[in-house]
Amino acid sequence: MRYFAELAYNGTNYVGWQSQPGQRSVQGTIEEALSTILNTPIEVVGCGRTDAGVHAKQYFLHFDFEGSFPQGFDRRINKFLPPDIAIYRFIEVGPDAHARFDATHRAYEYHIDFRKNPFGKDTRYFFPFAGQLDEELLQEAAQLLLEYQEFYPFCKSNTDVKTMRCDLRRAEWIIDREAHSMVFHIAADRFLRGMVRLIVGMCLNVAQGKLGLEAVRTALEQQTRLPKSLSAPPDGLYLTDIRYPFIDAAT
Repeated sequence: MRYFAELAYNGTNYVGWQSQPGQRSVQGTIEEALSTILNTPIEVVGCGRTDAGVHAKQYFLHFDFEGSFPQGFDRRINKFLPPDIAIYRFIEVGPDAHARFDATHRAYEYHIDFRKNPFGKDTRYFFPFAGQLDEELLQEAAQLLLEYQEFYPFCKSNTDVKTMRCDLRRAEWIIDREAHSMVFHIAADRFLRGMVRLIVGMCLNVAQGKLGLEAVRTALEQQTRLPKSLSAPPDGLYLTDIRYPFIDAAT
């Protein structure tokens, strides 16, 4: 039988989602807990590979298991997992369902605080230069992305993807000056490696006058690197919304 699991995690203490020899990963931690409770080796496949320090408010994985879940399995698995990983539900799916390849929608949020927040350490990006930002340019930089379908300028180098094409559906900043914060919202069918953090960095550079909108447009038109690139820190990035045609969004 194949099962999906819906979960969330704080990525601060991990090298990222993917298992890496001798290092603590989200994938490895979950596999160890599942294997212990189910008394058989379990390998899981995630819906994406988040980088070190990146978080997920919603994440899906799949695994195969032929036995019966022990009594109280949902409760027990969370007792085995550390406090920064929580599994919300298990869903029986068809044998060919795939957590990564069958996802039709993915969304991210990037959270920024304009003043130091002791409760946002490792989970928000502290950016104390709010007064330097041109909010109109910030939004224009985000909206410009919606005119394009290929995003080579916002992909980390040495990537092995076959296409730079992404169906971008949302790119928008929500600014709350009273709360001294802002959030970038972006959604697409897929994302390139490091794409969201590079886009956030681009928007901040444009809004501070360090990079012109025309330079961004030229890079997108010609599919070349930006003259000035900035990858925002991982702290503020959250994977937030994964959708499948065969899974109800209700928890």
